[in-house]
Amino acid sequence: MTHKHHLDEIDLKILDIISQNARIPFKDVAAECGISRAAVHQRVNRMIEMQVITGSGYNIDPKKVDYHTCTYIGIFLDKGELYHKVARELMSIREIVECHYTTGQYAIFAKVYARNNEHLKEILNDKIQRISGITSTETFISLEETFNRQVPIYKD
Repeated sequence: MTHKHHLDEIDLKILDIISQNARIPFKDVAAECGISRAAVHQRVNRMIEMQVITGSGYNIDPKKVDYHTCTYIGIFLDKGELYHKVARELMSIREIVECHYTTGQYAIFAKVYARNNEHLKEILNDKIQRISGITSTETFISLEETFNRQVPIYKD
């Protein structure tokens, strides 16, 4: 049993199953875990309330909706204490899908999707670099996403 979230072996097994296939019916999860469908439902709801499971929805292929350029942008700040202010402003830029406060060279590392290089230039020049407190950026274009997955679920 993990102490932080009070998850038992069955909770971890449920997480492992649904993290690999979010559309799997609870009856199939129940059969794999050897418990009732109602018990799976209750456990999933409890893990949602505990915020072990966050969000729900569908994963959209960016290329299928005309976002062909995936980039990672390292952002330098005038002062680290500006992070929360800058992060709030970055959140309003819808093309930024992830934002991390980081150690190392950059104060912030952001993942951005753009339709093409011209659109990326607009996001950088007209949105990101105009935010007060940002001194400069460094952009890395992803040539290919090799894989994307959830964290592994380990049992103690």
